[in-house]
Amino acid sequence: MQVFKSPKESLGDLGAMSAANLIAAATDVAVIVDGHGVIRDVAFNKEELSLELDAQGRWMGSKLSETVTSETRGKVGELLHEAAIRKASNWRQVNHPSAGGEDIPVLYSAINIGREDRFVVVGRDLRPLAAMQQRLINAQQSMERDYAKLRHAETRYRLLFQVSSEAVMIVDATSSVIIDANPAALALLDESAPQVLKSRFFGHFDTTSAQQVQTLLGDVRATGRDGNVRAQLAKGNRECSVAASLFRQENASLFLVRLSSGATPPEASELKATSVLLQYFDAAPDGLVITEFDGRIVKANPAFIEMAQLGSAEQARGELLDRWLGRAGVDFGVAMANLRQNGSIKLFSTALRGEHGATADVEVSAISLADGHHKQGFGFAIRNVEKRLSSSSSSARELPRSVAQLTELIGRVPLRDLVREATDVIEKLSIEAALELTGDNRASAAEMLGLSRQSLYVKLRRFGLAEHAAEEEGEDE
Repeated sequence: MQVFKSPKESLGDLGAMSAANLIAAATDVAVIVDGHGVIRDVAFNKEELSLELDAQGRWMGSKLSETVTSETRGKVGELLHEAAIRKASNWRQVNHPSAGGEDIPVLYSAINIGREDRFVVVGRDLRPLAAMQQRLINAQQSMERDYAKLRHAETRYRLLFQVSSEAVMIVDATSSVIIDANPAALALLDESAPQVLKSRFFGHFDTTSAQQVQTLLGDVRATGRDGNVRAQLAKGNRECSVAASLFRQENASLFLVRLSSGATPPEASELKATSVLLQYFDAAPDGLVITEFDGRIVKANPAFIEMAQLGSAEQARGELLDRWLGRAGVDFGVAMANLRQNGSIKLFSTALRGEHGATADVEVSAISLADGHHKQGFGFAIRNVEKRLSSSSSSARELPRSVAQLTELIGRVPLRDLVREATDVIEKLSIEAALELTGDNRASAAEMLGLSRQSLYVKLRRFGLAEHAAEEEGEDE
């Protein structure tokens, strides 16, 4: 403990009142106790802390050890004992019981003021620090969950990449350097991994084919559309088919290149790849759903069946996906319109309703699909986002869709759909506000909104707000 070097010169003749004000301002709680540990005076810096700890003024005349929980009473004796021997004691945390039921942690230090029968015990409220520590723990747990999901996703990717019988390579779109290649690609090129990785992709083809492959990758990079070409390998003088797709990862453009040779029957390769993809479809932690063009479910994985609270996949097959997905039947229509127009949607925020009434906030990504007969369908990936750590506390009532989200849909969704959804949002919020202002009195709410009772009951059922609307409607009749 370091004290002032010249306190008399620095502080002058500091009186008792000035010292009391200084102590009260510098700490959250300050207690004056005598040599027997009895409280003779007390000061609080925060009004709410005073109400929680000493609302009835019961501390005056009581022992300090009687105001703390039983397991921390020994620390009070240690504080006063150290202060009697030295000028000040070490800091120790003690807990005070509160009327709310939760203990209030306070960090105390006792100071010897030069009188044998008086000690000043100053304390700091540790609840803000505890709340900050809890937020840190929550953030760490959330990060660990995200890291675990990333590790699992990477493991699934590596497994698919390694066991696929189709030759697959990842090529940098800028430098044409091979970043990764699976065992099937190494076998097709008849090269080892050190020879293939970090080498130029064009160098594995003969002179004529290298130019064709270079043109193919240039077209794919410029248009973003998949393409393929027949090419001659430089080693072994074998012919193969080269198919390329463009994707982005960490602000870098990459090619997913697939090679297939006539030596390997494509039917066997496709069967193996299909088997692995089916295993991934069934084991994926996110809900995966394949639908027809009108949104009727063709196939759903176990994760979606669990989210929808269904007993088996047969209960979902043939049903419209909006039976479970979307808020009040609005979101799914907007998502489908956007999907049909643009071919894909990404991270669309909505809700999923279980068969037994449970609801969950989800993010939906979807893409258009086409089978061999050119019949269009859709693939949906549905992720539960309820357990994500929120950066700020959410309000008791949130808008079903923000203005920013609606604005992003302009130009991609017909105006009438946007207007209809915005109208539904405003209607629902207005009805909720009217019910809240009238204490859930539907007759008064209908009068406030300028509606008849019958019209209000219809809207309550439409938005899922009327648990007893039918009973009250019957009573009105």
